[in-house]
Amino acid sequence: MPYATAAGHSLEYQRIDGDPVKPVLVFLHEGLGSIGQWRDFPVRLTAATGCPGLVYARYGFGQSDVLAGPRPFDFMHQEARVALPELLAVLGIARPILVGHSDGASIALIHAGTPPWSDSLRGVAVMAPHVLFEDMNTDAIRAARQAFETTDLPQRLGKYHRDAARTFYGWADVWCSPAFRQWNIEDILTGIRCPVLAIQGHQDAYGTMAHLDSIAARVRGPCELLKLEDCAHTPFREQPAKTLEAVARFVNRLCAAGQGAGSQR
Repeated sequence: MPYATAAGHSLEYQRIDGDPVKPVLVFLHEGLGSIGQWRDFPVRLTAATGCPGLVYARYGFGQSDVLAGPRPFDFMHQEARVALPELLAVLGIARPILVGHSDGASIALIHAGTPPWSDSLRGVAVMAPHVLFEDMNTDAIRAARQAFETTDLPQRLGKYHRDAARTFYGWADVWCSPAFRQWNIEDILTGIRCPVLAIQGHQDAYGTMAHLDSIAARVRGPCELLKLEDCAHTPFREQPAKTLEAVARFVNRLCAAGQGAGSQR
């Protein structure tokens, strides 16, 4: 796959062909995610909407540069305000629709709520977003840490990441640090003016519906919520048909309303 440099790091990315008149769907993966771990969701979504797609692995994930040290407390803010804008500029993508999952959802929301980018998006679709700290989040991460240290999880993650241990501990350590208990992006949500679709499963071990309710209460643009039964932290895998239908409908509605005319320079 090709690589691009953003925020001083080489990032692996994949582009998916589509109608160049339509906005690019930019996929932001979860906290232990990568291009491959999206499985076929990006291809299916771009096919259902006709939009081009960009899937990339952030610093420390997938085949992008290996994490060199501990992640800072504000790593999602840095991704949203430095790395993502630089990557979009390098690849010539303007006015995209962001599609984020978990940490990637939070990064999408931070980007969308921060000037000047709050005026440069067509829309944001997020799955299992984090907007505030909850104890259950770190409880789930501690369980994941035990699995990483006692099962074949390192080997399974190693199929996707250049250095599974650095990827895993870089994610787990920052989320479980005492300072992270103060993490909260609710004040940023009030800066979001583009349309938002937020999806979460009722069985999500990483967060309650307080995250979706907070988004709906604070964003200033149109907001649609989808709360899924029989769904945990990964809606596009656990409820693939409902998730694909909802996100495709959201994107197609933006395009049909004339809000989706994006550009690729």
